[in-house]
Amino acid sequence: MRRRDREITDFDEIVNVMRRCDVCRIALNSDDYPYIVPLNFGMDVTDGRITLYFHSANKGTKLDLIARDARASFEMDCDHALIMYDEQMSCTMGYASVMGRGIIEVVPAEGKVAALRALMAQYHEADFPINERLLPATTVLKMTVTEVTGKRRDNVHADRKGRVEHPFERGAKVRG
Repeated sequence: MRRRDREITDFDEIVNVMRRCDVCRIALNSDDYPYIVPLNFGMDVTDGRITLYFHSANKGTKLDLIARDARASFEMDCDHALIMYDEQMSCTMGYASVMGRGIIEVVPAEGKVAALRALMAQYHEADFPINERLLPATTVLKMTVTEVTGKRRDNVHADRKGRVEHPFERGAKVRG
């Protein structure tokens, strides 16, 4: 990482950033170009190891690519804020992000409910009722994370009289 001053090195802090994210983008190996897809995700952290869970239909490009090569990269980000320096007429973005690599596998039928509960816990309550009649129509994926890094930019330089705007918060008016 080029900007070591922005690197998040504490494992618990990296996990905390991941818990604040609402989308995980995975990059799969395709023939000519990486195939990137944004997904809802769930997470389990046990003994310093991160496992990510995703769900999918039973057919599609994503599953075809995973069957050919289970290696994948992922990225997620949050805490977006526009840092404005009016006097200098400049700005930058504040953020927190996590990137990593791992191996994806299909969760067997007997593990689907637990994996979907982990997914729901990211967005809702972990005890959200799962309609088990829908399980046959759902593929659940598990990524065992093998590498993870975090990065953050949240500083406002006081000597430059910066201010922070949060234009991307839910309900904020989007200019355009």
